Amino acid sequence: MNFHHFKESARNGLWRQNPGLAQILGLCPILAISTNMVNAVSLGLATILAMAISNLTVAALRRLIAYEIRIPVFILIIAALVTVLDLAFNAFFHSLYLVLGIFIPLITTNCIVLARVEAYAAKNGVVESTLDGILMGAGLLWVLALLGGMRELIGVGTLFGGIEMIVPGWSGLQVFGDDYPGFMLAILPPGAFFTLGCLIAAFNAINARRNARAVVTAPPPPAAATAPLPPGAA
Repeated sequence: MNFHHFKESARNGLWRQNPGLAQILGLCPILAISTNMVNAVSLGLATILAMAISNLTVAALRRLIAYEIRIPVFILIIAALVTVLDLAFNAFFHSLYLVLGIFIPLITTNCIVLARVEAYAAKNGVVESTLDGILMGAGLLWVLALLGGMRELIGVGTLFGGIEMIVPGWSGLQVFGDDYPGFMLAILPPGAFFTLGCLIAAFNAINARRNARAVVTAPPPPAAATAPLPPGAA
């Protein structure tokens, strides 16, 4: 893999084909678990691991999987890996595991994971597929982190609430002070839809502005050369 390929993969995963803003995939966990930044980032990291290892496994076995049964096999591979993640969360981060609940096992049916396995890992090598899974997962991670941070900050005036479930002894930041009344709508389901809609609108506006700027700065096409007329044709 050369640097140009890595750069294109990074651009696609983090921005151009961002799973949360461009492809609008995985809305169930994006909206349900992004009530605060810690929960959102934790699920995002779990999704990165699931995507990277799933892509790696499918890319390594792609020549052994019959085309007709590829989808059930892909789902079985993803389900096995997600089960390992689920048990690991239960063993090492039990308090966080109780908060995330069903959304860790639901990574198995997440359209983002299966889509990248089918569209990319089944057609490319191990290194490229693993990198694609990491970068696509990272694209989802920053959207989850931003969405969770915005909802938590507006809703209860804190950041990193619940960090003690991961690092004992740490505590969240009270940004707006103890007298902040809160805005409950932000951490309720309607607030999730509204905040994600604002992020998608900003994403589309940035892309439209960049495209318009590229059109303005693009050099004009060269004029077509005209062949000289033969003598006496005028």
